[in-house]
Amino acid sequence: MSDYAHSIGNRFLRGVDPTSTASGYRAGLHLRVLPMPGHIRVREITTGLVDRAIDSWETVHSRATLKNTIAALTRVLDEAVRDELITGNSMRDRADRRYRANQELPHTKLIPVPGDVARIAEACTEIHPSYGDHVMLSAFLAARSSEVGGLLVGDVDWTSKVVTIERQCFPGAGGLSIKPPKGRRARRVPIIEPLEPVLRRLTTRRSRNLPLLRGPRGGAITTAALRDATGWDELAASLGLPGLRRHDLRHAGATWFANAGIPIHVVSDILGHASVETTRAYLHTDDTSLQNTAARMNEHLRGPR
Repeated sequence: MSDYAHSIGNRFLRGVDPTSTASGYRAGLHLRVLPMPGHIRVREITTGLVDRAIDSWETVHSRATLKNTIAALTRVLDEAVRDELITGNSMRDRADRRYRANQELPHTKLIPVPGDVARIAEACTEIHPSYGDHVMLSAFLAARSSEVGGLLVGDVDWTSKVVTIERQCFPGAGGLSIKPPKGRRARRVPIIEPLEPVLRRLTTRRSRNLPLLRGPRGGAITTAALRDATGWDELAASLGLPGLRRHDLRHAGATWFANAGIPIHVVSDILGHASVETTRAYLHTDDTSLQNTAARMNEHLRGPR
């Protein structure tokens, strides 16, 4: 398997975005796939072997890392089918089913309320102000880390009080990569009051073409950089939010908009989703939504018969 993977080079990455996705797949192949079944003949890689490999990866890696690893393995075996080393890639269906089952587990992590995010931002600010700003922008704009990195000062419109998200910026193969958002279309997000002081400070007397936010060394802040610089897992646990992921900040922003009674199709536009069903997966029932429900029901029951 290892010899075969080296012989095909990057052929297994055909059709994959070379600026972002390819690096994750390449890492999955070389850091996890080849060290485990790499010494086994391609014809001898069985479904059970793949299952046991996934079992071991699930215990130590995030879902995103697991996804990249499974995708890399599946794509290499697809190439083996094309080269007629094996007759079919039964692992594609098996690995995909295992991954989807893992994804469909209920998301039980606590979604932070605005006060929680403010505390996280304050703790991150003590390490460097840019980290605290990044937390606030991610949550209150319901934006991805790469989208926060892609914001320019001119994207903040104080007349209409909206922020336009039309690009993402992140370190990729060959240097800094700038491209459209994941949905490949610009979207506008209203400026919420808790975010105003941050945006005022980042935009006042600054050229419209400058990046809105950069890290301590002048680079775009990635989710991995934020994790390593702040000791994110330990910091979140110390604030009573164990297991909180950086991407959960985007989920939190989406949930706040929904809890405020914003129609789901508007929330979907704010998030940049092509489908409302995708947006539904981002929304989490929490105490706020339950309290709002109780208040509306109580008002209804107290009304005239």
